[in-house]
Amino acid sequence: MATDWLGSIVSINCGDSLGVYQGRVSAVDQVSQTISLTRPFHNGVKCLVPEVTFRAGDIMELKILEIPGPGENQHFGDLHQTELGPSGIGYQVGINQNGTGRLVKKPTSSSSAPQNIPKRTDVKSQDAAVSPQQQQCSKSYVDRHVEPLSQSKSFRRRHNSWSSSSRHPNQATPKKSGVKNGQMKNKDDECFGDDIEEIPDTDFDFEGNLALFDKAAVFEEIDTYERRSGTRSRGIPNERPTRYRHDENILESEPIVYRRITVPHNVSKEFCTDSGLVVPSVSYELHKKLLSVAEKHGLTLERRLEMTGVCASQMALTLLGGPNRLNPKNVHQRPTVALLCGPHVKGAQGISCGRHLANHDVQVILFLPNFVKMLESITNELSLFSKTQGQQVSSLKAADLPTSPVDLVINCLDCPENAFLRDQPWYKAAVAWANQNRAPVLSIDPPVHEVEQGIDAKWSLALGLPLPLGEHAGRVYLCDIGIPQQVFQEVGINYHSPFGCKFVIPLHSA
Repeated sequence: MATDWLGSIVSINCGDSLGVYQGRVSAVDQVSQTISLTRPFHNGVKCLVPEVTFRAGDIMELKILEIPGPGENQHFGDLHQTELGPSGIGYQVGINQNGTGRLVKKPTSSSSAPQNIPKRTDVKSQDAAVSPQQQQCSKSYVDRHVEPLSQSKSFRRRHNSWSSSSRHPNQATPKKSGVKNGQMKNKDDECFGDDIEEIPDTDFDFEGNLALFDKAAVFEEIDTYERRSGTRSRGIPNERPTRYRHDENILESEPIVYRRITVPHNVSKEFCTDSGLVVPSVSYELHKKLLSVAEKHGLTLERRLEMTGVCASQMALTLLGGPNRLNPKNVHQRPTVALLCGPHVKGAQGISCGRHLANHDVQVILFLPNFVKMLESITNELSLFSKTQGQQVSSLKAADLPTSPVDLVINCLDCPENAFLRDQPWYKAAVAWANQNRAPVLSIDPPVHEVEQGIDAKWSLALGLPLPLGEHAGRVYLCDIGIPQQVFQEVGINYHSPFGCKFVIPLHSA
């Protein structure tokens, strides 16, 4: 019973969400309660897929627009297919008297919808399927209709002008043999085989028909249907796109864990890297214990000073302009850096940084107050710094420090274990000079102060893991000083390096 309706032209109303579909019935499944339409139209627009299938629960109303006659189902193919135009305009294929397919237009609604242009099948393929009786009928049709038409003056005038324009001026007119003459008659039959009364009086309005098609609305409707149904209506299953971004992996990987570092105490402040990894801050006591355990395992103070000096100088060179500023063409514009160091390990880190900057052709002015007894680390760093082109001063007189703004000020004055130095006259004078110079300030390993510091930094460089620095520290950077992972684990820190391919990375407040 269900097969009796195959080939029928139907209109299916699926409600406001799915809309109205029209097409020819290609399959009816009574078991799964589905019906399939071939070459469907959706709300007057031809679908991109050759066939759609509907469930019985999605159909609100079904109208039969045309029922095929007896024997038409067996001819259901490309030659005798029915083209449905938008809004119910159909084209039923009949058999012309010359044996070729003929399209009969059956308008059922307004003519403002886009019109389908009938496609003619290949003549050679038709000849293979035409019986001798049909060929004889076709010949008599040509003799009655086509040849009298070709004898008219208007036809001969247009035909001669077309023939003369398509041939080369020096090309002779070829002689037609019997086979050629038969082929030409077939082509004439293909061109002029329709009834004269069915030729449209007006030309097809291509521009107006194209304006009726809203491409954006159609694709939006398709995407909405895909999102609701969870399937792709373009005839292919769900799959990943063939194009990937520059930062997207083709191979699927495990989920990213952003919190790879955990500390044994409550975290007062957290930072994150550019890639989203969370870096927690540590207390000053835990940071001091970490450095002490690393020194016990062989990461001596000299090694730590060297690593800190290299990372800090590399960051300073980048802040000074990098290769745009430091190149042989700018010898007359050497950058000037003022180093403010105190008599402690923090100051030794600054002296190491100044030595590396001086080796890179940077004009370095080192300020270090005079003390009767210096730390061994400071003495060793000063001995190396004296072999460079850098300048060392111990007072803040106008003749020693420049009055004009320098390119960068590196602050290494503060140390949490020597807080009494903040009351010294040389400390207050250095802070006053830095604030008056108005140059950008880089602080190396700054401590956490409860009171406001005298010099506000634009950048701060932390070692290993950051301290809970405040707003006065500016933008925080983190450098790798070479502490092994097992040293972190020994002090209770679950550590996974956040540096990647760099030794200095920026941190952002989480």
